[in-house]
Amino acid sequence: MRLIILSALLIAVSLATPAMAHHPGENLDEVIGDKEQFFQAVDVPAPPFDLADADGNPVRLSDFADKIVVLNFIFASCTDVCPLHSELIADVQSKINITPMKDMVQFITVTTDPDIDTLDVLRGYGEAHGLDSANWTFLTARPGDPEATTRELSEAYNIRFDPLDDGQQMHGVVTNVIDRNGRLAAKFHGLRFDPVNLVLYINGLTNTPSRSEGSTETGWWSSIRGFFQ
Repeated sequence: MRLIILSALLIAVSLATPAMAHHPGENLDEVIGDKEQFFQAVDVPAPPFDLADADGNPVRLSDFADKIVVLNFIFASCTDVCPLHSELIADVQSKINITPMKDMVQFITVTTDPDIDTLDVLRGYGEAHGLDSANWTFLTARPGDPEATTRELSEAYNIRFDPLDDGQQMHGVVTNVIDRNGRLAAKFHGLRFDPVNLVLYINGLTNTPSRSEGSTETGWWSSIRGFFQ
């Protein structure tokens, strides 16, 4: 029963007036910033990419110009935080996908170890970590691209992946949120952010940026959050 009510609440929020395709505006950023200490508003053009999926098909950021993109970087052989990051993304995706936002949001993971993360590795990774291929894809460098291509892309997003002697990589953990038309709207840092806050931020991007301050905003926020506690 609780899941049914939660789904209804998220659906009601996601069906609000559709947003124009631009940055969400100061009010949404301020609301999220007050609720989530690991949130950083950005509002700059997102670095573009031209990569390949697990079937070798070309995939560009511009392919998703009409969607909200949730982008993160990992490598499949990571023995540290990458599996935890993937599971956190899967949690966010599962909450998104019980609402109409499912068709408005694309989740993208990019490997920073394309030589080791073969197409077979990419194909099996999502199922192993609970990610839904309906709106999630794992990308790698295109054939012939330099081995450092995707690490250089991560640096363009201000996330370093530095190779170590044991095959691992020293790196940070950031979840990037790209608004429609390729605007890097925000970053959620680390693994300790509340996934509900990311879901609600994405919902804000899919709806009108003009939100009134006060009890109405607090009310719907508190109502939804309560069902995750």
